[in-house]
Amino acid sequence: MSVAIKRLSTVDADFSVHMKALLAFEAAADEGIERTVAAILADVKRRGDAAVVEYSNKFDRLSASSMADLELSAVEMQLALEGLPADQRAALEAAAQRVRIYHEKQRLEGWSYREADGTLLGQMITPLDRVGLYVPGGKAAYPSSVLMNAIPAKVAGVKELIMVVPTPGGEHNQLVLAAACLAGVDRVFTIGGAQAVGALAYGTQTVPQVDKIVGPGNAYVATAKRRVFGIVGIDMVAGPSEILVVSDGSGNPDWVAMDLFSQAEHDELAQSILICTDAAFLEQVQASIDKLLPTMPRQEVIRTSLTNRGAFILVRDLEEAVSIANRVAPEHLELALADPDPWVEKIHHAGAIFIGLYTSESLGDYCAGPNHVLPTSGSARFSSPLGVYDFQKRTSLIKVSQAGAQTLGRIASILAHGEGLPAHAKSAELRLDL
Repeated sequence: MSVAIKRLSTVDADFSVHMKALLAFEAAADEGIERTVAAILADVKRRGDAAVVEYSNKFDRLSASSMADLELSAVEMQLALEGLPADQRAALEAAAQRVRIYHEKQRLEGWSYREADGTLLGQMITPLDRVGLYVPGGKAAYPSSVLMNAIPAKVAGVKELIMVVPTPGGEHNQLVLAAACLAGVDRVFTIGGAQAVGALAYGTQTVPQVDKIVGPGNAYVATAKRRVFGIVGIDMVAGPSEILVVSDGSGNPDWVAMDLFSQAEHDELAQSILICTDAAFLEQVQASIDKLLPTMPRQEVIRTSLTNRGAFILVRDLEEAVSIANRVAPEHLELALADPDPWVEKIHHAGAIFIGLYTSESLGDYCAGPNHVLPTSGSARFSSPLGVYDFQKRTSLIKVSQAGAQTLGRIASILAHGEGLPAHAKSAELRLDL
């Protein structure tokens, strides 16, 4: 059965209307989830460890008697790494090394300058003290997520990195623990859900309060992160996965079809869009989709995603394709073009750009080096991939000389009086040599 993917063309009079409808997505707040999360967070804040243990036993089918039963040792992480099959360990180590090398380039350095009168101005860069990393557990176990979140934090100089990962039925994912070992995670608690977010945000008798929480999770986790923002920092509240492929018809239709599948298999709400200048190539990709879909274990998820949120968009030329890509501001943008390089600088809004026919999005997910935690739902218009800079703070440095206080004090006094804040003005005026 052929997959019914929406077809749009920029020559159609109502293209803009259909394009707007295609991109319209707002995760409706589930009142039931909101109430449940609010109650759990309040309980964890009030009762600490006891609440975390209780919810972990209830939701993850555990039988822990205390938080001691829910913390893993460094030895257990090391044993997980050593117990991996040789090929898995080699792949994990290679990915970790590439991610680390890339993120070491992102380190920010402090700076300062001195004015003629001796006043010093600058900026100091310091790492966060403690970060919490949420990692999905159970069926959705992602060691790559551990590497992408933990390594930038450690490169930034975060002193303590605490990982929380649910273990439904007490099942530990060895790849996840091995990744934590390689990335330098300091402590691991086998807890998940809103209770884990609450423990990290408020602190308990055993789990120390963190400064920031990063990492993906389900609707309960996302809701909890949104609620504790302000008490702690968070990375982002991510929407469904997205891929947009820009093609000139020069690629392999099977490759393009599989690239669209790579995001569609995440979630029925994921969005996969192909923009192409060649109508015949769109038909070839459609044929590849219909041919390859039956071979996919997650074919029903892919079919639903492509049918409900996928699209083929026929454009007049690549200028038009790039304009639409900038409007979409996708999480993942593939430039599947014969000569992609001239078009890169024309892209203003994308989480990550995958350049050329051999650069599959999946390489970025695992081992290319750049971070796979990317802005979604059009937020690439104003936000960036997760990076070392997300785990560092910038502090302004101001050291005013006696001479500088004369010049700056007079300026500040005038402006403070203009704002009706006489104490501000007076504090500057008292330092003037009158």
